[in-house]
Amino acid sequence: MQVSNQMNKNSRKIIPIIGLSAFFIIIVAYAFFGSHNLIFGVRIKDVNLGDMPAESGIKVENGVLKITGNAVNATNLTINGREISINQDGNFNETITLLEGYNVMNITAKDKFGYVDEKNYKLILTEELGGLGLRQSIDHLKP
Repeated sequence: MQVSNQMNKNSRKIIPIIGLSAFFIIIVAYAFFGSHNLIFGVRIKDVNLGDMPAESGIKVENGVLKITGNAVNATNLTINGREISINQDGNFNETITLLEGYNVMNITAKDKFGYVDEKNYKLILTEELGGLGLRQSIDHLKP
């Protein structure tokens, strides 16, 4: 009987401890979820140049290039210093013109806390032949 009473007293102490522990775990999880924008900051991701993923050092044959992507948690986005509009989900869509030869495309995103993410892409626009996007061969230019 005495062992039963002692177990009953111990279980009465354990139940409030478990309840408080679960409560604090829920509070911490809610605080983490609520502040994930502050913790993780702004990120530029899923950038596409035309129909291909953006990579530095690629050669393109068309001087007009459509850029799409996502800037998570961004409030301000610029491409080569020009401000670009983004939707509520952070998606952006812009068309730029490249100069012949070597080009650097800079994408900068800022969030409401002042954090910045920056991506730089080096692009090479090859010469076009008749607007068809065909590379002009050096051999054809020789007399």
